[in-house]
Amino acid sequence: MKILYGMQKPDEGTITIDGEQAAFHSPADAIARGIGMVHQHFMLADNLTVLENVVLGGEKLYGIGAKARKKIKEISDAYGLNVRPDAVVEDLGVADRQRVEILKVLYRGARTLILDEPTAVLVPQEVEALFDNLRELKAEGLTVIFISHKLGEVLKVADDITVIRRGTTVGTADPKTTTTKQLAELMVGSELPSPETRESTVTDVPMLKVDDLRLAATDPDGVVREVLSAVSFTIHKGEVLGIAGVEGNGQAELVEAIMGMRDPDGGVITLDTADISHAPTRKRREGGIGYIPEDRHRHGLLLEAPLWENRILGHVTERPNSKGGLLDNKAARVDTERIVREYDVRTPGIEVTAASLSGGNQQKLIVGREMSHSPKLLIAAHPTRGVDVGAQAQIWDQIRTARREGLAVLLISADLDELIGLSDTLRVMYRGRLVADADPATITPEELGSAMTGAAAGHLEHDDSTGGEDR
Repeated sequence: MKILYGMQKPDEGTITIDGEQAAFHSPADAIARGIGMVHQHFMLADNLTVLENVVLGGEKLYGIGAKARKKIKEISDAYGLNVRPDAVVEDLGVADRQRVEILKVLYRGARTLILDEPTAVLVPQEVEALFDNLRELKAEGLTVIFISHKLGEVLKVADDITVIRRGTTVGTADPKTTTTKQLAELMVGSELPSPETRESTVTDVPMLKVDDLRLAATDPDGVVREVLSAVSFTIHKGEVLGIAGVEGNGQAELVEAIMGMRDPDGGVITLDTADISHAPTRKRREGGIGYIPEDRHRHGLLLEAPLWENRILGHVTERPNSKGGLLDNKAARVDTERIVREYDVRTPGIEVTAASLSGGNQQKLIVGREMSHSPKLLIAAHPTRGVDVGAQAQIWDQIRTARREGLAVLLISADLDELIGLSDTLRVMYRGRLVADADPATITPEELGSAMTGAAAGHLEHDDSTGGEDR
């Protein structure tokens, strides 16, 4: 995709657009030929508004004022993108950012859209809305290249399927006659992995206790609102607590409060037996919290640093990274080699930068790093977002193995099959509150998706009796 978007030059081969051979030296060349790309990791400036992001680099098209705003509104309405031009990108959830990215390429007149893992951050209802958008684009003569590891979605939305494995086209498939099982076998050379966890390992020993947690934040209009309201739960040793919720309902703030990145306005957070409500992040790390962040590029890696330096991140004061208060680079290098080996991080070596790895291999490096310190509690925010089915299976296995050994896990994911499959306990978060709980053994993704949009509260039963008190 980088080659098709002019970010990288091919060694050989040809690209033909509308019957004409094309050579791209930069993304500007690709854009000029009507190619637009929405990257898996968004390319937006956080401190600018939506309008500023959309016109950035395309000022000559419609200027930067009323004409540009009118065009943005036209595109937003035409494809049901619901984009607010004056919102600051920093304040948007991941799903909204994705819509801004799609609008940005349409604004530049793209006729071929490359979407890299576009549904990784969406709940089923939002996926359906996106698919409706894609059908509209297609009906207007646009071409969409849809890259995804979610095979059911590929079969649902694609007209043609090409499968690439380790940089080579291994086959093509017709979505009308192909099953997910056949696609998975083409992709990984084996059966599709399942996140399902069969045996329970939950103990009665509490590892993380969150009691009446409250957090307020000031929104862009200067209004103070509660982003976390009276949140209480307990995770025991050997238990995976899954939290379901549409992006932007307080999950990110909950993780940041537990990690010490935000100081709560009220409530108590207890790790093991220690009150860590206002402890610095490093103390929490040393106390046994492992963290797989929602956005690996912003919070998990130094992209331009080598892998062994990335191995040290977040664990600077702990062995093998330091000895006697000084960094031990040699030991960190040796341990990085071990992580690369044990977690199957595909890389030419530990001196290459994190940026040179694929998303899945970056994620395996982070999981390896966090698991290497025998955490008591693992906070896993979207642990398999944007990774292929092979890497997904490995990450699930690591979480299951550690859970058997007594690890407590807080799992936040937009992949409802993953949430239902891995969790021992499921809670639903809506507008900063835990509004419902569900039994992972009986709940369906559709029922869970419905609760996430605020349509149900209380204890969710499989027979749709979703009554019950607001929790």
